[in-house]
Amino acid sequence: MTRGGQKKRPDEPERRCIVTGETQPKAGLIRFVADPDSMIVADLLGKLPGRGIWVSADRIAIEKACRQGLFSRAAKQRVKTPDGFANVIEAALASRVIHLISLARKAGQAVAGFEKVKSWLVSGEAAVLLQASDGSERGKTKLRPPDETGAFVGVLTGSELGLAFGRENVIHGALAAGGLTQRVVEEATKLQGLRKAAVGTPTGKVRRPDER
Repeated sequence: MTRGGQKKRPDEPERRCIVTGETQPKAGLIRFVADPDSMIVADLLGKLPGRGIWVSADRIAIEKACRQGLFSRAAKQRVKTPDGFANVIEAALASRVIHLISLARKAGQAVAGFEKVKSWLVSGEAAVLLQASDGSERGKTKLRPPDETGAFVGVLTGSELGLAFGRENVIHGALAAGGLTQRVVEEATKLQGLRKAAVGTPTGKVRRPDER
């Protein structure tokens, strides 16, 4: 098991967090690079050029890296970070998760609404249960994650899920198995790390398919 309870998949690339000093799978880290103006940028897609600087997908770790000048130390040059950097990354990750769920919906791999989600759960078509972090706890307990995978994402608010499904507000959603779904779970796990310590922000939860 790796830090955060994540299982390491065979041959999964690992990187070292500049804050904790721990080595862990890239899926649990965020890559940063310095742009031409010496500003640190979060490379959420992992495609930006430059020497990668890796930090655990955790609000406390990112804020510590900014506060203690760890980005400059890792970059071996004086670099800058935007004000409220953790909030900037949180917003970008939320947009990323919303976008991925929207893509899954357009591909016919996602549904929303209590009855549709319940039907997918009963038929076994659902691989991941989505529920709004600010939804009624009583209402949410009426649906349970798929037995075989146990995957659950509850880090987005109802309005954020609504954006993904083209509605004003969504409490219940489900994703079918596939590459898009795996990406949703991985990005939502990072988002959870940014939201768990944010004052006034719903905590939410993510349970990966390989967790019990």
